[in-house]
Amino acid sequence: MKAAIYTKYGSPEVIQIVDVEIPSPKSNEVLIKIKASSVTRADTMMRQGIPKFGRLFLGLFKPKNTALGTGFSGVVKAIGSQITKFKVGDEVFGEKLFSTGSNSDFLCMSENELLENKPKNISHIEAAPICDGFLTSYNFLKEHAKLKKGQHVLINGASGSLGSAAVQLAKIMGAKVTGVCSTKNIDFVLSLGADEVLDYTIIKVNELQSKYDVVYDTVGKLSYSNTKNVLKANGIFMTPVLRVGLLWQMLRHPKKVKFEATGIKKTEDLKRLLNDLVNFFKQGKLHTHIDKKYHLMDIRYAHQHLDTGRKVGNVVIINP
Repeated sequence: MKAAIYTKYGSPEVIQIVDVEIPSPKSNEVLIKIKASSVTRADTMMRQGIPKFGRLFLGLFKPKNTALGTGFSGVVKAIGSQITKFKVGDEVFGEKLFSTGSNSDFLCMSENELLENKPKNISHIEAAPICDGFLTSYNFLKEHAKLKKGQHVLINGASGSLGSAAVQLAKIMGAKVTGVCSTKNIDFVLSLGADEVLDYTIIKVNELQSKYDVVYDTVGKLSYSNTKNVLKANGIFMTPVLRVGLLWQMLRHPKKVKFEATGIKKTEDLKRLLNDLVNFFKQGKLHTHIDKKYHLMDIRYAHQHLDTGRKVGNVVIINP
């Protein structure tokens, strides 16, 4: 089978497509034929080895784990002897972390990992990014912001994968939403349900007169220090993008500044959040926006597109 890997840090040119053996499922695993997989900003940061202090965990001089891709959707092709939840032919989706990547033809997963049946009303392409943008943003809005009906949230980077998910989720949760994006994406963010959209090329967040219960910076371009004047007395600043400065802000203002790597939460907690998302998708309340689709052999171009910073929604790898 084909799989995308990287053995050193750098530009998209470091990505290789290699031939490897199709894995055999263990007794507690299922073998999945990948139909679609995600490519995210987190993937590009890992490929570049940035921020550099992250290499203490990823590998100091070269990546310890060479696999690429986390989110996926596909079809169960074989099951282990102890599997009870899934059967051959089931359409499933989920996220694979810290081992074999999802940017490949096949993947083995334990049924106890982040793996669920795909809602029938969405495609594999629409399901593949759910555990990236939607799950991360839902974790931040529900677990960290504890967002309530009537509260006002400002979402920076509202047209990206995390941002477009957050706009929809915040509206489902009953909040008023202000999105921040570039000029060309204003109509798109409004179509997601945002109550208002600000053009970051014209308006600076720290100069706003409004006060927000939550500032959710999905792209790591803001900080607590330059947004605290637009937060209400009990407001919080949160971001999934880790930076050295953010660590210092968290130490100084632990109740005001929130960060978490969603993927390392306990699996049972992630499954609980994912179950909510599955129900929202089944009810037609959430929609995945796909910016571009690439074949696995062209994954370098997917990374090049993400490196431009112009992605709108999600980028997906499709397999025949």
